Amino acid sequence: MITQEQLKETEERKLALRRYLDIDSKKIEVEEEELRTHVPDFWEDQKKAEAQMRKVKALHFWIDSYTEIEKSVEELKLAFDFVKEGIVTEEEVDEIYHRTVTQIENLELRNMLRREEDKLGVVLKINSGAGGTEAQDWASMLMRMYLRWCEQHNYKTSISNILEGDEAGIKSVTIQIEGDYAYGYLKSENGVHRLVRVSPYNAQGKRMTSFASVFVTPLVDDTIEININPANISWDTFRSSGAGGQNVNKVESGVRLRYQFKDPYTGEEEEILVENTETRDQPKNRENAMRQLRSILYDKELQHRMAEQAKIEAGKKKIEWGSQIRSYVFDDRRVKDHRTNYQTSDVQGVMDGKIDGFIKAYLMEFGGDESNA
Repeated sequence: MITQEQLKETEERKLALRRYLDIDSKKIEVEEEELRTHVPDFWEDQKKAEAQMRKVKALHFWIDSYTEIEKSVEELKLAFDFVKEGIVTEEEVDEIYHRTVTQIENLELRNMLRREEDKLGVVLKINSGAGGTEAQDWASMLMRMYLRWCEQHNYKTSISNILEGDEAGIKSVTIQIEGDYAYGYLKSENGVHRLVRVSPYNAQGKRMTSFASVFVTPLVDDTIEININPANISWDTFRSSGAGGQNVNKVESGVRLRYQFKDPYTGEEEEILVENTETRDQPKNRENAMRQLRSILYDKELQHRMAEQAKIEAGKKKIEWGSQIRSYVFDDRRVKDHRTNYQTSDVQGVMDGKIDGFIKAYLMEFGGDESNA
């Protein structure tokens, strides 16, 4: 059974959360914000009204989540006392304790997601590295891993563009992920992922190493202003490939957006290319491509801010975006994150989307560091 020290620590973490989250101020704030929703012309400006409702919803999330923790801690304290009288078993006390600690950890973790972009959805792109079929198979395994993670967390996903491998797997895929704080959690996945296994594509049964790159950018919504110069946009259309059917190779529903981007800080120019074959509706694909362009431009601004912050706080530990972040060693039954040293032997679980341990370790180490968030 849990000890008196563990019970005391749970109470201390609860009180610390109350201070960190400033729950008392949030309770006053939510009353004020809800009053603004009661004015007669509130819904005349729908976009402004929806933004206000999101603000109220966010405040309620923190208050309600903390209230649930308070109730759980009180229940734990009572159970701890009742076990001496034989009313509650030791196993029941331990169960309440583990549930309470999980609630506290989840709220502590969400508190790490405090940057403006953390609450947004995600554009997640996977590119296979050198290595032919083996690397392309690895890229498809990562795609499955992220899709399973999204499914487990009730995030909406759509594949906006996919390039199949020559024999198996994929060369690249772009996945659009929608849901609260998807970017805040998945920003931990940005970088190079390394696979070591006995390859099923190698006749000699040799151990092979493969790489795939994962790029994570925030999926911007209507609340974020992005300046796009229409004169710098050009469009191509093409016939989408697919699994067959009358529409394949007959209707040019696929779109290719080219944007001539000039970095406002360095003056460097580059062409941004976005392809979208998500639907058989060309206008819809154009709309989706524009949203992805806005996400890319927003991410460029974020990267600039992060670089500037890193200069100011050069003494702090930094994350090298694009570096090798994690190794998946199948034969040794080990998946290890090289930034946090978090590892697990549950390789199959990880490949089935159970990556919360890695996300949590990353956020707890780097989430509070504004230069790395």
